[in-house]
Amino acid sequence: MTTPDEIAQAEYALAQLGGFAMQRHILLCAGPDKDKCAPRAKGEESWAFLKKRLGELKLGGAQGVLRNKVGCLRVCVAGPIAVVYPDEVWYHSCTPEVLERVLQEHVIGGVPVEDFRLHPPAA
Repeated sequence: MTTPDEIAQAEYALAQLGGFAMQRHILLCAGPDKDKCAPRAKGEESWAFLKKRLGELKLGGAQGVLRNKVGCLRVCVAGPIAVVYPDEVWYHSCTPEVLERVLQEHVIGGVPVEDFRLHPPAA
């Protein structure tokens, strides 16, 4: 059972992240578990870039943009894959160059980067 102290620690950590004031949340697959995923080195390079660049742009954490590294987004064959919430926009081939465009055009500018956007096929 979770203790009241553990809950208080989690709530404090949430406050440090900006609580629910986030504008966007970027999930990036890096550190894959399966062969069909993007190579681990590519994902780690993209993750390092995303962390650094959000800080440089003063967008990270309490400034409104959260980021998480995930092991698998289940579509990683064209990865690294990123998904931006709450917009539910998925991106393929997320190299540092592509992530820079995502940050500048989508996160800052509000317009998804269609060149790298994933669209599910029409049913």
